[in-house]
Amino acid sequence: MITIMKHKNIGLACSNATTNKATKTIQFWGKTWFIVTLLVATLSGCTKDFDPEFYGVLSPATFPSTPSEYELYTMGVYVPFEGKWGYPSSNPQGWEYGFFSPEMGHIEIFDMSTDMMPTFTLWGGHWQAVSSGNFTALRSMDAMRHHIEKLRFITRFTRIIDDLEKATVLNESMKKQLIAEARMARGWTLFYLLHIYGPLPVIMDPAKIGTEAEADLTRPDRSTFVQYIINDLNYAAENLPVTPANYGRFNKGIALVVLMRLYLNEKDFVNAEKIAREIVAMNKYKLVNDYASLFREVTEINSETIWAVSCVGGKETGQNFNALAYYCYPTDMDGIKITGGGWGDQAGGAMSATWQFYRSFDTADVRRNLLISSYISNTDKKTVKDSTKLRGAVIRKYPDEGAANSLQGNDIVVARYAEVLLTLAEAINENSGPTAEAIDLVNQVRARAGLSGLSNSQTATKEALREAIFVERGHELFFEGLRKFDLVRMGKWNNNYMNAFGKNVGPALWPIPDYAIINSQGQLQQNEGY
Repeated sequence: MITIMKHKNIGLACSNATTNKATKTIQFWGKTWFIVTLLVATLSGCTKDFDPEFYGVLSPATFPSTPSEYELYTMGVYVPFEGKWGYPSSNPQGWEYGFFSPEMGHIEIFDMSTDMMPTFTLWGGHWQAVSSGNFTALRSMDAMRHHIEKLRFITRFTRIIDDLEKATVLNESMKKQLIAEARMARGWTLFYLLHIYGPLPVIMDPAKIGTEAEADLTRPDRSTFVQYIINDLNYAAENLPVTPANYGRFNKGIALVVLMRLYLNEKDFVNAEKIAREIVAMNKYKLVNDYASLFREVTEINSETIWAVSCVGGKETGQNFNALAYYCYPTDMDGIKITGGGWGDQAGGAMSATWQFYRSFDTADVRRNLLISSYISNTDKKTVKDSTKLRGAVIRKYPDEGAANSLQGNDIVVARYAEVLLTLAEAINENSGPTAEAIDLVNQVRARAGLSGLSNSQTATKEALREAIFVERGHELFFEGLRKFDLVRMGKWNNNYMNAFGKNVGPALWPIPDYAIINSQGQLQQNEGY
């Protein structure tokens, strides 16, 4: 459990993460005392499962005081990046969502709101608001629905970084690695907050924690906020190991990927190309032969996946898990091991693919095989469910091949080498036009999908190749939480484009929730359009 220091005038409740293990408690931060339960990881050996654990009760006067305790202390930075329903908090609501939670995580926020997935009205609330691409209703939703709560994590990460920098018991190598993990978490959290809300007031200077400086809720300009992210991710990339001792901890590759994404979405194509080339030059990653294998539990550790949320199947035990199949399957569709259907309705799962998106695939494209266009209903064993009866194609990107009727252990893929190749192609095209190198990079990804190379008309101009890359990114990276970035960057987050997919979109950014503005006594400015 991690308790994060709040901005005084926002009045946001403190955030925590819990597990079913024993707890370790400490109070600190000068005049204002906070109870902090610290995350601990099993740190010996190179294992698949990076599973936080908790131990004992400690005194603030003595903890952390050894290298192992500082390492334990730093593991709290991983809380926002878990794959769980959410993490319990001291909020009245009781818990909050993480960036990779099955609800309000990266797939719902950045894919479900787009042309890839239809609006889902069955459950109302955030499902309807987010999936419609019109976020106005999120103004009135409570704290557990809003990632703006992660502002306290930024403060917390800033404190951890400062404590690590001051630690005298750590050798230089260990100190840099732990700081790199904390700065990776801070930079990545800032990146997501930027693309959900825009620049927000954050505490990057530890000297301001617990002072009146916290009352300043002025939102920085975008260039300042972006530079915070660049500084953190550059440090992380320079000091994280290429292959961590524990699978699931941050590595150099994921730091570079997030930095690459930042430059790409800021349309700084020169630096996006530079970082993508740096990843290629690592000579660590390559495309696997079988696209579907990337998302199966038995082949989830491979040469292409750069970073994934490490998940464990079976019953919920406090570890990361993958529940996405339940959100994708209709209630009358049996899965591979899930019998009785998923959690949507007989018109489809909560998460499905629009028929327009499904039909945009070439019939020879092996990636389309992970979208199910028809099945026999399990209610009568004879009714064919297809595009005439379903709101969208069923997404089976993460097959339920684990224990029957249980949460799955497929790792949730967050960054892959195919994305790097397509980003490099886009950056080269924007910088130099449709060069042979850019075209070849796209064709490498297409060849793995069983497709021929791009046509002459698709590569004749910069504009034509840009559109071809947009289409290819959709087909390659669907259901991986990247589509909204592409729509905004490519100028397609508008109703001229989105109306064809049943979306009447509003501003690309979420609103600042009303409760945060009220608690700030009006100091926190609302986003444009709300």
